[in-house]
Amino acid sequence: MSVEILTKEDLIRFKVELISEFKNLMNEKNEHRKKWLRSKEVEKLLNISPGTLQNYRINGTIKWTKFGNTYFYSLDAIQQSFESNSSSFS
Repeated sequence: MSVEILTKEDLIRFKVELISEFKNLMNEKNEHRKKWLRSKEVEKLLNISPGTLQNYRINGTIKWTKFGNTYFYSLDAIQQSFESNSSSFS
């Protein structure tokens, strides 16, 4: 049985490599994320009812488009809406 000794520099190098791998995975995940969501996906994401989503559509809280009989919502627009309506407490 061989014994290997890890130094502090080895652990730091491992940490840097691990963080780099996480960043790559996060970037990959963001590239493959959906751009448009259907109504059910938005309801689940925001934990809201179909009626609430309809109200958001009617009053313009959430931007949407309709293709055929299906409503689609831009994920970026939803995130922007959250950011513009968020408040900061200090």
